Amino acid sequence: MKKIITVVAFMATMAGFSQTDTSTTNQLGEVKLQSQRYIKSKKNSTQQIQTISQKDIEFGNYQNTADILSNSGKLAVQKSQQGGGSPVIRGLESNRILLLVDGIRMNNLIFRGGHLQNVITVDENMIESTDILFGSSSTPYGSDALGGAINLITKRPFLLSENNNRPFSGSLNTRYSSANQEKSGHVDFRFSGNKWATLTSISYNDFGDLKMGSKKNGNNDFFGERPNYVETVNGIDNIVKNDNSLVQKFSGYKQYNAMQKILFKPNAITEHSLNLQFSTTTDIPRYDRLTDLKSNGDLNTATWNYGPQKRILAGYKFTKQKAFLNSDLSIGANYQNVEESRITRNYKAPNQVSRIEKVNVFSVNADLKTKLGKGELLYGLEAYYDDLSSTATRINVLTNVPSAASTRYSDGKNFTLRTDAFATYFAKINEKTSYNFGARAGYASLKSEFVDKTFFPFPFSDINQKNITYSASAGIANNSTDNVKVAFNIATGFRTPNIDDLSKVFESAKGVSLIVPNPNLKPEKNVTGDLNITLFDNKTIEFDNTIFYTRLFDVIVTDNFNLNGQNNTIYDGLLTKITANQNLGKANIFGYSTALKINLTKLLKFYGNFNFTYGRVEANDKNPKRPLDHIPPFYGKTGFNFENKWINLDLNMLYNGKKYLEDYSNSGEDNLVYAPANGMPAWETYNFKAAVKPYKDLMLFTGVENILDIQYRTFASGINASGRNIYLGLKYQL
Repeated sequence: MKKIITVVAFMATMAGFSQTDTSTTNQLGEVKLQSQRYIKSKKNSTQQIQTISQKDIEFGNYQNTADILSNSGKLAVQKSQQGGGSPVIRGLESNRILLLVDGIRMNNLIFRGGHLQNVITVDENMIESTDILFGSSSTPYGSDALGGAINLITKRPFLLSENNNRPFSGSLNTRYSSANQEKSGHVDFRFSGNKWATLTSISYNDFGDLKMGSKKNGNNDFFGERPNYVETVNGIDNIVKNDNSLVQKFSGYKQYNAMQKILFKPNAITEHSLNLQFSTTTDIPRYDRLTDLKSNGDLNTATWNYGPQKRILAGYKFTKQKAFLNSDLSIGANYQNVEESRITRNYKAPNQVSRIEKVNVFSVNADLKTKLGKGELLYGLEAYYDDLSSTATRINVLTNVPSAASTRYSDGKNFTLRTDAFATYFAKINEKTSYNFGARAGYASLKSEFVDKTFFPFPFSDINQKNITYSASAGIANNSTDNVKVAFNIATGFRTPNIDDLSKVFESAKGVSLIVPNPNLKPEKNVTGDLNITLFDNKTIEFDNTIFYTRLFDVIVTDNFNLNGQNNTIYDGLLTKITANQNLGKANIFGYSTALKINLTKLLKFYGNFNFTYGRVEANDKNPKRPLDHIPPFYGKTGFNFENKWINLDLNMLYNGKKYLEDYSNSGEDNLVYAPANGMPAWETYNFKAAVKPYKDLMLFTGVENILDIQYRTFASGINASGRNIYLGLKYQL
């Protein structure tokens, strides 16, 4: 651990440059950003970007970062277990969207195409704001950002001049929730000096088993109850009746988070910063697999846990104004250490298998910004190196005798290397019209070695890939009148295959399909066009509409595959169909989103948003036209908000449309096996939230989520959502 901390202290993180607009603020408003590679100004941005503010995050009092995203109504989020949350942007998910924390890539060489829970490793209490970039974002951020990017921006230290001349400050948060007996606590404190500042943050979350809703959802079937579960005593499995079938037994877990930031600003133009983050959990049961049944109706699985999900991030960043060729300069490097594991054992099986993945990520970058003509040029270089160690053990739970087991990924050397150069230019044609264009080019290589092929005699011993990568973007925004803004943006994106795509051996559904390596994959690419029209009337109404179309090329889809001339194999004692990731031609995604805000009075506001997505893989010689995976049904949020100096009240409705069975992908990624017989029903929940400020340093939070206690499940999820949840919270400003 000491070695890790030593490395952490000297490794670095990248955060790019702000793009700020210095023109007069119009009615849409201006937002100045720190350390981002995109413009968030509503006046000049051509890309659709939505922000969840610190005020909204704190008022929502959500249990984790995934819940912040799902409750915004701006994104769909999938869950296979309570300790999960896989966001979807414009019908693309997991390794097709980019997760960032403080501008640093979280995506690594084992980010899979299925569903990910990495977003919950960023403490919701540490987040200052969240930016959601919709559409291809490879030009600013490189590989993976086909559907967009989510930038989780954490809180920062304040110098004395920024902190009302207070040398010490901080806050204390606590929260309790009834649906899962959540008990959470958080403390942060700041030291502020003239040149030095620090921020320390520590959080603890204890989530019990989640209770689902008890009321039938309209005329839909009631599903997802947990009538019994497997209990193991002294290595012996027994099926036990659940005292309350609404309680989703073995869905609870605990999480621990910490963050330390240090800022040193020796003068007005130079800044040094250190960013240290740590997150870990207890074992997180994968709830959907614990509910799988055998053909005779017995439970199939005794143990299916994600082991402690550990994340360490460390980074140093140096910034200086006018440091090089009259450009502002930011130099950074960062180190991330991620550990994931899967612990599985079938019901009454003697052997438990643990598969452990340890990932190291190193990166360096240089970002520069300068005035050029009538605009600003942002340009830079970056490089990433990821490596992976994949191991596995099998232990007899009765005798404690170990034996060999197959690894999830290749058991030899695994690494990826990416180097890129990028540039983006932002400028104005006149006071009403602005534009931008950018480009990125790079090189990516990958190596994966298979040392022990005892379990799977692949006809190859290693996989080597080398790819030239590139992307470009261009956009124009016109504020033709004081009440209308029209923007158009077109961007290309790319995603180079990673170790998960190329060398994974994974059972997507028990006895149904087994994914095996395919060394012949090519990068995925896409082109996305957006048209945005915003109508507004002074500060009373804002009506924002975006239509987009995405064309995917060489799209990677899991499909039937032959290995050594066979299309089936025996895996864990069951005859299982062989599948593999393959480039299966082209796909199309079309969608529309709208958001409406109306200030009914000075204190009362109405808001609402709606999102629709449609995606299909085109027909080819091998397959007919069919649904693309990860496409959610329509969804959104609408509500009323009342706020004055002392109180904030919010009454809202979250909703999803129905997902019909014929619209599910046959790849397995949509988790059709966990959908009801008639498809995933439409649902809506009614929710009330309140925050009261009895005096300036104390805030009390309370609310009721899913007031009607409706039973429902979000699309592609393997666990039912929370039933009626009453929560209480407190924040004390130190």
